[in-house]
Amino acid sequence: MSRIGRIPVAFPSGVKLSVASDSVEVSGPKGTLRFPLFPEVTVKEDAGSAVVEVTGAGGARAARALHGLVRAHLANMVVGVTDGFAITLEIQGTGWTAKPSGQGVELQIGFCHPVFCHPPEGVEIKVNSTTEIVVSGADKQVVSQFAANVRRVRPPEPYKGKGIRYKNEQVRRKVGKSLG
Repeated sequence: MSRIGRIPVAFPSGVKLSVASDSVEVSGPKGTLRFPLFPEVTVKEDAGSAVVEVTGAGGARAARALHGLVRAHLANMVVGVTDGFAITLEIQGTGWTAKPSGQGVELQIGFCHPVFCHPPEGVEIKVNSTTEIVVSGADKQVVSQFAANVRRVRPPEPYKGKGIRYKNEQVRRKVGKSLG
């Protein structure tokens, strides 16, 4: 069994867990999240916590891997429906800006045209300043994937460091050409 999978997931007040034969649903103040269950594992609810158990179906190696995976997703779902997740992106480059545009964000980042990024359902975008974007939501995977998609529009380059980066991301810089 997985060491991570053995740890029970505690539920704060206001969070409900419902387990079906093929999925787990967690609902709280920030929304409702679902995760499919695999035949190798099952989720059992104890007073105020949930425990992921191996059922014995399938291979032992797959059961060990899925045991930790399901527990980690369950813990992320509990955090998501109570506090939510947020990722901050910074834009670095002279004259490069971001501004809100409807539900999404409009990026002016050195192209001859503006780039519009529209978030999926359940993801909010907040533009704190012209060079800072905050992506937030309840589902960690969806928030992280959208932030990665925005970063992919203009990733930081290694010579001058210009581009869109995560907050506190360290970009490895390269030395440019030198005249001998």
